[in-house]
Amino acid sequence: MMIFANPNTKLKLNGKLTRSSLVPRQISVFSHISSSKSTNDINTTPIVKKKELGEAIRHEFPILHQIVHDKPLVYFDNAATSQKPQPVLNTLSDYYTRYNSNVHRGVHTLSSIATSEYELARVKVANFINAYEPREVVFTKNATEAINLVAYSWARQNIKPGDEIILSVAEHHSNLVPWHLLASQNGAILRFVRMTPHSDPSSKRDGQQLDLKHFNSLLSRRTKLVSLVHVSNVLGAALDISHVAEATRRFGAKLLLDCCQSIPHVGIDVRALGADWVVGSSHKFCGPTGAGFLWGRYSVLESMAPFLGGGEMIQDVFLDYSTYAAPPARFEAGTPAIGEVIGMGAAAAYLQDIGMTRVHAYEQEIGGYLYDKLAGVPGVEIYGPSHSHAKRGRAALCAFNIKDIHATDLATLLDAEGIAVRSGHHCTQPLHRELGVSASARASLYIYNSHAEVDAFIDALKDVIKFLKE
Repeated sequence: MMIFANPNTKLKLNGKLTRSSLVPRQISVFSHISSSKSTNDINTTPIVKKKELGEAIRHEFPILHQIVHDKPLVYFDNAATSQKPQPVLNTLSDYYTRYNSNVHRGVHTLSSIATSEYELARVKVANFINAYEPREVVFTKNATEAINLVAYSWARQNIKPGDEIILSVAEHHSNLVPWHLLASQNGAILRFVRMTPHSDPSSKRDGQQLDLKHFNSLLSRRTKLVSLVHVSNVLGAALDISHVAEATRRFGAKLLLDCCQSIPHVGIDVRALGADWVVGSSHKFCGPTGAGFLWGRYSVLESMAPFLGGGEMIQDVFLDYSTYAAPPARFEAGTPAIGEVIGMGAAAAYLQDIGMTRVHAYEQEIGGYLYDKLAGVPGVEIYGPSHSHAKRGRAALCAFNIKDIHATDLATLLDAEGIAVRSGHHCTQPLHRELGVSASARASLYIYNSHAEVDAFIDALKDVIKFLKE
């Protein structure tokens, strides 16, 4: 049974919702050859068109090759979580079937292999983000825990009553709630960067990017921390990091960047970003759930107190006191998610093998294709700047609404067509209030998606809209 967000929506599916096959029509490789030529003059070597990235690697993602509601699966929910390639799945299987053991605590063969692979994953992640050295990478269970680690270990020591933290209206809840907790406990003051307005309200193709002029106006000697999202999971807009980092440094404040939506798609260079901390989640970039990381400047990490207490993070323990290990071990208490961390390392290596320049170029192209196709659907409002107005590019995602149709109804009926999109507030309730809506639908692409899938999504969306408005 389908439950609709709009109580006035009636279920009357009668076979109207159809979409064309995802299989492209076959074109003869010899169709360009004139029939007047002798077969002796013809080069019979087939002309093979180079596959786009999505087609070239799709076979490595087994979950994508399935039927949902009698239709080929089109997975457009990548901003929520990505699918996993076979090399990552093999890595997880290898750990649990060949050398499952605890790390750092044994000299036997399995423990030695597990420890070696676990620490090799730290090297792989460090290489992926261009860290200066692996010990700057702290493993966490996700980006949310990484932000909370900074809030607990650094902010509680360094932010006093009346000190200010600059956030934005576009932040994920994971970069709001930890600071709410801190402010309620120690009297810190939270400031929020606004979005830019549309210069042409009739087009709504520009605007809805973080307003850097407003950001500049919020900075003061009271500012102790700036914590911002690098790429918005709703607006798709990228932050001008160089401007933010330089301005933040002028006032002696620290900078934390939520890079969950940039690491998988454009890659990051922590040396160039100018931040003090960067957080990321494995499951966003082809890795397992349950693993993430905090990158920090090592001098900053050394100044931070432990986050959790227990095994692994200690140097010595006595009955009445403890001494603590150096980072990163200081922040990795207890048995970690060993297999998941090793899988995260494999995911980082997988993307590096493809090349993040290639990933970014492909996603810019297919993301622009998605935006342009969706913008042509009557009654659609896409949030965030268009590709032509996004000064630093736009992520391959579109959060949108259709006039007079609830986003969840759209997502429900698209699922009946085998198309997975997300609906709701995407953990950005304050941003949706700024946009004047309670929810949006979101189609988000990744490296294994194709132009044919975008076409299928648009065809199905048009059918769903027609159906819901009948």
